[in-house]
Amino acid sequence: MPALSGLSGLSAFPITPSDADGRVDAGALQRLLEPLVAAGVDSIGLLGSTGTYAYLSRDERRRAVAIAREAVGGRVPLLVGIGALRTDEAIRLAQDARAAGADAGLLAPVSYTPLTEAEVEAHFAAVAEAGGLPLVLYDNPATTHFRFTPALIGRLARRPGIVAAKCAAPAPADAAAGVAALQATVPAGFPLGFSGDWNATEALIAGGTAWYSVAGGLFPRTCRAIVRAVEAGDTDRARTLNAELEPLWTLFRTHSSLRVVYALADILGLCRAEPPRPIRPLPPEVVAEIAATVRRMPLS
Repeated sequence: MPALSGLSGLSAFPITPSDADGRVDAGALQRLLEPLVAAGVDSIGLLGSTGTYAYLSRDERRRAVAIAREAVGGRVPLLVGIGALRTDEAIRLAQDARAAGADAGLLAPVSYTPLTEAEVEAHFAAVAEAGGLPLVLYDNPATTHFRFTPALIGRLARRPGIVAAKCAAPAPADAAAGVAALQATVPAGFPLGFSGDWNATEALIAGGTAWYSVAGGLFPRTCRAIVRAVEAGDTDRARTLNAELEPLWTLFRTHSSLRVVYALADILGLCRAEPPRPIRPLPPEVVAEIAATVRRMPLS
């Protein structure tokens, strides 16, 4: 099993192509994963929000991990989404993922009834103890409608089995203060990574250890170049490369990154899949706009 060095650098998050009945398309998923391995990403985020984990059955989630493990062959760590409404179900999903070859679990506080901090802390502690997987805390308030405070992240970071955090990147103007506030609460060396592609570069420059990237699931070399520039201390180059991606970030902000990457997977000839209903594909005129935009961009 690879070391959890994949909790730093570029973590690429692909879609999980499936049919109308929610059955994962093994061949399509393999075609999406192979370029990520070839590009040298630091980890693969399988069954993240972009991977529509919440829309797949337990059996299909387990199948997806097994398919990915076979495709990746141990060359890149697999970070697997295990979020569920119930604590006992999240524990079972963690156990499934571990048995199928996952290296770490990505746990968001999925809920219907809004959760309290005490409930979230107990949920994470239980899954960390019984799930059998190192856990990455997943703060995604736009989806879960729960926002972790720095203090809560700090407490969870000290619990056995919780090994990193994936946080929503602050707006660029707030990146330095936001990252510093998190760093002040967690143990020294605890990996703090960020998602929200259009804000991630400044969060990395401010001290973030990982970029959990939607775009990285389709354009791993381009995104990897930004990460490596930050790691080398070349912030000017990182910002220049990020600025070149602004047309893509605009598409993400306007149409949602999930819908855009489904369209792009087809445009790029990687796979033809529709997002799970009730999410609808983008209309043809928007797909044409996406295709025209990416043709003009330095993406690889």
